[in-house]
Amino acid sequence: MSSPLPQLVNTLGQDLKRRHGQRVHKIAIHAGFTCPNRDGSKGRGGCTFCNNNSFSPHARQGRSVAEQIAAGRSVIRRRTGAERFIAYFQAYTNTYADVDQLARLYREALEAPGVIGLSIGTRPDCVPPPVLDLLAAHQEQGREIWLELGLQSSFDETLQRVNRGHGFTEYAEAVRAARARGLRVCTHLIIGLPGETAQHAMTTLKRVIDLGVDGLKLHPLHVVKGTRLANQWRHGEYQPWSLARYIETAADLIEATPPEVVYHRLTGTASPSILLAPAWCARKWQVIDGIANLLQQRGSRQGNRLDTLH
Repeated sequence: MSSPLPQLVNTLGQDLKRRHGQRVHKIAIHAGFTCPNRDGSKGRGGCTFCNNNSFSPHARQGRSVAEQIAAGRSVIRRRTGAERFIAYFQAYTNTYADVDQLARLYREALEAPGVIGLSIGTRPDCVPPPVLDLLAAHQEQGREIWLELGLQSSFDETLQRVNRGHGFTEYAEAVRAARARGLRVCTHLIIGLPGETAQHAMTTLKRVIDLGVDGLKLHPLHVVKGTRLANQWRHGEYQPWSLARYIETAADLIEATPPEVVYHRLTGTASPSILLAPAWCARKWQVIDGIANLLQQRGSRQGNRLDTLH
């Protein structure tokens, strides 16, 4: 039985198919970047929740961009028959390098067969004007370009608590600069950060939408091995959210999101080999179906409760 989700939420898959006339899939790439919150320029150790293997467990670090795309393209073609792809620079901070190096890597991806665009995952404090100009130039050439900014929360005290290394001001500046160039912005939000409630998530959504955003990704905070959050969890200093609480909050956010905003993701998973808690974060479709079913039960859909933001 097919999921009711496409009738309830404006998903990236639908958006791409509508605009390009066929299925378009992302291929995750590990291009060997690091992060200013790890190498000492902003901090050491990274965010308290971050073990990057939890976000891109299948990335093929050590292989060229072209080799990774070829491998990913082969798998996706067999599984879905798709012939068009977006190169997703996912692991760590994918604008954290000299612009000439970025230009070479992005060009290598765009020259791969079937690749129609780029999705660049990065931090809002790592998108200087030359990088935005580079992405805008590719978009002006007809490429599908998404700038994915990891905000996680609009509350500076939360960002400090998780050692994020930037505040909401940097995010607002990055969004304004990107949108001034006509770039599509997708913002990543984490639900269930230490000290936050569902109301924090709703306030963050309101602030993001007020600034202007084209896409959103929702992630439940999960505890993975090799992180400071794992130590906090072991000592009882952090309690993960329940599945029901996450589903209810995600549904509330979707209802409060304008229908033209594209949802790139509604949940996040981690490999069972590194996931510590909550166990439900390993079951992607249970979460997605739960969100869709709750929206159905409410007789609701994306954009039905825009008044929530006012």
